[in-house]
Amino acid sequence: MDARAIIAKLRRGDAPGREELTWFAQGLADGVVSDAQAGAFAMGVCLRGLGDEGRVALTLAMRDSGDTLTWDLPGPVLDKHSTGGVGDCVSLVLAPALAACGAYVPMISGRGLGHTGGTLDKMEAIPGLSTGLSEDRFAGVVRETGCAIVSATAEIAPADKRLYAVRDVTGTVESLDLITASILSKKLAAGLEGLVLDVKCGSGAFMKSVDDARGLAGALVETANLAGCRTSAVISDMNQPLAASLGNALEVAEVMDVLCNGAGGPLAELSVSLGGVLLADAGLADDLDDGIARMLAALTDGHAAERFGQMVAAMGGPVQFTENWQRFLPEAIVIREVPAPRSGFVTAIDGEALGLAVVALGGGRQVESDVVDPAVGFSEVVRLGQHVEKGQPLLRLHAAREDSAQAAARAAQAAITIGGTAPALPPLIHERIR
Repeated sequence: MDARAIIAKLRRGDAPGREELTWFAQGLADGVVSDAQAGAFAMGVCLRGLGDEGRVALTLAMRDSGDTLTWDLPGPVLDKHSTGGVGDCVSLVLAPALAACGAYVPMISGRGLGHTGGTLDKMEAIPGLSTGLSEDRFAGVVRETGCAIVSATAEIAPADKRLYAVRDVTGTVESLDLITASILSKKLAAGLEGLVLDVKCGSGAFMKSVDDARGLAGALVETANLAGCRTSAVISDMNQPLAASLGNALEVAEVMDVLCNGAGGPLAELSVSLGGVLLADAGLADDLDDGIARMLAALTDGHAAERFGQMVAAMGGPVQFTENWQRFLPEAIVIREVPAPRSGFVTAIDGEALGLAVVALGGGRQVESDVVDPAVGFSEVVRLGQHVEKGQPLLRLHAAREDSAQAAARAAQAAITIGGTAPALPPLIHERIR
């Protein structure tokens, strides 16, 4: 086995075999494969693909490159994963709500990738909170509170940890095979009994069309079920930000509005829909409608907020975060409104462009070593179909410096299209794959 030979095989369009992919994944984990070779491998997979068998083989090889967890808990072990979007903070709503419904949620998550926000970066916008827990502490938090949202330890899917960082800075994020292996290697290593996948499509997603999203959802569901984890998928719309905010602390504020104030809207709707699928599949609800009803109850009766507060405290955050979250979250120095350049209806929102503008503000990473500023981003973003008058705010901008604020304002105005006719609005959920 040799990294150069495997990369050359990919370049020729020949899919590496199971043994070669297993060797390469282990080489990623133990350092035998260099960063340059990892980048070349990712580019080769992105351009040539691995095929169905190769995708399953890479997923299992990356899962087996480190430890796998086992659980002995009085309820089903469930999780969710999103393929990435903007304003997507569902995980922070879903995990505590599922815990309040009797599930246990050991959520191993990732950081921002490309233009999309990262769940770990959002969690770490809460002062003092650490997502880098040991396996023992991770298991303890799950047992104590019902949920924990953490980064993969060095022992869990280490091959993915190497490849994930390389993909973010080498333009190889948008690969069905690499996305599948990355998502499922961590999820399968977590010892799950049930999984729901939120596959995004639209301007703010990696998959721009429903057909592309359907292909990814099918690959994910098939691969996960072949690996022994009961898995369903939902294809949801990302032609506009899911929540009205983009940026780590700003999205946490959106989450707290749902958990503590009972706010509705797309964030709450998608969270209860995904949770309903999991509860029904796991036998904690009679069917999908009953699962959705149970999730709604957990959000409205305060039990989900209580679980979230317990999780935050157990992970090093403020003990009374849910009671005083507004004073704990960081605020940007420069805050201003970005006006509409003309009157009309919001006909399109380029979510990818907005996401990249947040990255440029410092809310994400342009290189792996960048430090994320949790306070920056956009809030109060207009919705598709909304009518605006000239000069009315399109969104509120949060920046660390005046020069970056000006550049972000220009990018935001360019990303939001205003026309004379109200557009047809896409459904939040396009279809379910079970």
